[in-house]
Amino acid sequence: MIGSPRLLGARPAAPPYSLSGAGGTAPAPDRPATRARLRAWAELLRVSALVTVPGDALAGAAAAGRRPGRGTALAVGASLCLYEAGMALNDWADREEDAVDRPHRPIPSGRVTPGAALAAAAVLTGAGLALASRAGRPALAVASGLAATVWAYDLRLKHTQLGPAAMATARTLDLMLGATATVATMSAQPGRGGAASPTRSATAPAPSAAPTRSATAPAPSAPSAALPAALALGAHTYAVTAVSRHEVQGGSTAAPMAALAGVAGIGAAFLRVRPGTGEPHRAPAVRLLLPAFTAAYLHTSAVPLLHAALNPSPPLTQRAVGGGIRAMIPLQAALTARAGAPVDGLAVMGLVPLARALARKVSAT
Repeated sequence: MIGSPRLLGARPAAPPYSLSGAGGTAPAPDRPATRARLRAWAELLRVSALVTVPGDALAGAAAAGRRPGRGTALAVGASLCLYEAGMALNDWADREEDAVDRPHRPIPSGRVTPGAALAAAAVLTGAGLALASRAGRPALAVASGLAATVWAYDLRLKHTQLGPAAMATARTLDLMLGATATVATMSAQPGRGGAASPTRSATAPAPSAAPTRSATAPAPSAPSAALPAALALGAHTYAVTAVSRHEVQGGSTAAPMAALAGVAGIGAAFLRVRPGTGEPHRAPAVRLLLPAFTAAYLHTSAVPLLHAALNPSPPLTQRAVGGGIRAMIPLQAALTARAGAPVDGLAVMGLVPLARALARKVSAT
């Protein structure tokens, strides 16, 4: 309000007091200021998008033919840290641009200092790499590539033609981190070797992206088996990032149309059954849940993209980007179910209500 004494520089009448435990008076904690600081950091780190991260590791573990384990948990922790590092670094790198286009963002509005944002990015990167190292050298190598991609994107590549490809690479590596960490830690357990418990039963067929195996063949034990799933997630990320480059000014019909075509192609690939692969004999749970997860993915991402293509205004473009981010959860669930782990896919889908609740409080874009 214009007439607020605080805005006009007037001194407040008196500080609030509460009774102390000794019967006297003591200043009450400044709870509104604390909440404001927490709110500023929540906006800086875009916590509503954070729930799209754990599904990468779960999908990676399933695509590699393993059940989630200690390595998967370490990968989730590392991914969360590196994701938030990228968010903090993003706003630090864009602070001058945001001062013009988004003055309400935490740094240009003065609620978070540039130094604090940069320090947070560095600390979170170190924490992510430390967690990945606990899963073994292969996981640390993938996490290091992921961290390098995140920093390169925010500091150099974001506003170039390589921006969407760099972001897609980061998300691809994130899923591969889950596969690598899971396989590495299970293989290192005494008595387990490379024959860690598979995610699929002996009667469950392999996804079409993997080579055809007999009903008694073991599930894949190499992280490379997760590459097709990682590339699907990367393709979706590329499409959403290409649209996000127009969310401030709007005006692009081609970007949401291309993204819509890509999303439709990914959905069709999930439901396609190749003759001779045994896929018609999928487990009943997979046959039931995979179409449901795919439909949720298409609805969450395709509908706002269609609206943005028909009317490429900034609000509708931003809504399309937000839908594309939230659609990563059903996409991860579909990838997990398609790999023969429908229960894990249901666990991933359990994050959808949380994502919706957080999106109402903090924007994901």
